[in-house]
Amino acid sequence: MASLKDLRNRIASVKATQKITKAMQMVAAAKLRRAQEAAEAARPYSERMGAVLANITQAIGGGGDAPALMTGTGRDDVHLLIVCTAERGLCGGFNSQIARLARDHIRRLVADGKQVKIICVGKKGYDILRRDYASLILERVDLREVKTLGFVNADAIARKVIHLFNEGGFDICTLFYSQFKSVISQIPT
Repeated sequence: MASLKDLRNRIASVKATQKITKAMQMVAAAKLRRAQEAAEAARPYSERMGAVLANITQAIGGGGDAPALMTGTGRDDVHLLIVCTAERGLCGGFNSQIARLARDHIRRLVADGKQVKIICVGKKGYDILRRDYASLILERVDLREVKTLGFVNADAIARKVIHLFNEGGFDICTLFYSQFKSVISQIPT
């Protein structure tokens, strides 16, 4: 049986561990709060950008002077899927929900005889999709070293997609991402 001194040492050790855990929890809560504020601050811009793009698309309406990227090729044989997930895990079903939605879409397209190409933005979606669809993945966009995503990162991806479209690489492009609803709930879209 443990001596009284051993029990006191053990109790002190547990209390020290509790203090460390509490400090880590406070740091995580502060980071989560900042991320939530950033996501909520970006929502009006995102919604407005979607409305602007919808208005532009409607105004162009497939006229002869419209860019081919906006009007499409008129075919739907080759589909490009851009799957956006996180670089790291420990975020619940965030990554798996997006990957599941993409997998279901891929199955439907393949069953319909369509050709599918995939660009994975983020490691976790790539890891999930490469198990079944490694041959369909064109590229994995590596964002491990990026601390804050911005226009430069989005522009690089957009340039790749536009280049691929101009080469006749796809007819239809679908973007899979998670829409922020609350800290607990993100809607795969």
